[in-house]
Amino acid sequence: MTGPAIPPLERLLTIMARLRDPLHGCEWDRAQNFSTIAPYTIEEAYEVADAIERDDMPALKDELGDLLLQVVFHARIAEEAGLFNFDDIAEAISAKMESRHPHIFGDQTGHDQSREDRWERLKADERLAKGATSGLDGVALALPALMRAEKLQKRAARQGFDWPDTKGPAAKLAEEIEELAEAKTQAHRTEEAGDLLFAAVNVARSYAVSPEEALRLANLKFERRYRAMEALAAQRGQDFAALSLDQQEALWQAVKQSEPRKAS
Repeated sequence: MTGPAIPPLERLLTIMARLRDPLHGCEWDRAQNFSTIAPYTIEEAYEVADAIERDDMPALKDELGDLLLQVVFHARIAEEAGLFNFDDIAEAISAKMESRHPHIFGDQTGHDQSREDRWERLKADERLAKGATSGLDGVALALPALMRAEKLQKRAARQGFDWPDTKGPAAKLAEEIEELAEAKTQAHRTEEAGDLLFAAVNVARSYAVSPEEALRLANLKFERRYRAMEALAAQRGQDFAALSLDQQEALWQAVKQSEPRKAS
């Protein structure tokens, strides 16, 4: 007779402990630390998002497993260092979710505030309890630059540091374009290009548009049109890379014209 099946999470934790065993574990797994694993954690989170975008549910199941493995990996490293373990992580997030939803787990009704306002107030209280000294504390440095710019701007806006309409951000964007054009050194151009991108985020935000989502869609549109240009050139017996810029532009316009018109 076989014994009772090991619960899946317990099995995964046991596997990781075995992989990290100092004597009999995997050499690669034993050599890892928080810093070396962090890039994989970020990569797995993006792969989860990619599976969702492709509506690939079997892939989503696999990618969520890969992401869970990253949490288990970090937890095991922490446990070996005597810092915390997986149960501590689960307990901490459970306590946080309950504290951030007092209208669900407590006696507050929550009808006097929007969900976003209530969430942000609770997060601000948590940051203060941890010793925050600035309204910008807690915006992770490792975030993608575009996303971090938006978060920094939103934090500043909550303290009143924001344009009242779309005109201010638009004028600032035009100003940054001129300053980039006038920059004389590569270091200055890099600085001004950063200011330009930061200003562009502000413009999108002023229209209540997520810059990250907008750029993601723009990337997809560019890729779709570029691939269509290559296919169109091939249909015509042309080597796309050998065409002049004017010829490539003509293909671009042809592809654009062939796309369905968007409703106004």
